[in-house]
Amino acid sequence: MSVSLSTTLPGCVLRPWRPADKPDLLRHADNRRVWRNMTHTFPHPYTSRDADAWLAIAVRLGASIHLAIAIDGEAVGGIGAIAGEGIHVRTAQFGYWLGEAFWGRGIATAAATALASRIGSERLFARLEAQVFAWNPASMRVLEKSGFEREALLRSAATKDGQLIDTVLYARVFPQGGSAG
Repeated sequence: MSVSLSTTLPGCVLRPWRPADKPDLLRHADNRRVWRNMTHTFPHPYTSRDADAWLAIAVRLGASIHLAIAIDGEAVGGIGAIAGEGIHVRTAQFGYWLGEAFWGRGIATAAATALASRIGSERLFARLEAQVFAWNPASMRVLEKSGFEREALLRSAATKDGQLIDTVLYARVFPQGGSAG
């Protein structure tokens, strides 16, 4: 899947990950401030072996979506939707990260808006969910600007960086039509 972003961000696209992205991935992902806002599956330090493992996952075909956020050909972050299973098959866990050098430029908002809108228009999932650590209001603003709604405060829901913290659940729900089953 390749999704072009807003014309206000020339040269910025969402595209599949490729092996040649490994140096960019290592440069931007091996950052404690990036890691601090990610789930337990995002390692720190971020090693060459971690990059190889991620790139192997990212290229697998399936219901989940894993895309690079690229600026002028450089992979500066990632975005995706991990497909649910069983009774949650129409729900995906939505997430993104961006290299610290690119924070505060509207890139994450543009990427989240583009991918979520594409998922909705193609009816790939009925619901996208994203949990944000309570200490990350910038990511909450990204989700709100991208059409997500705050649904719940989950108290003491996660342990990160040695702290028990609250998370905030955001969701974007797409009308599906047809009958419920």
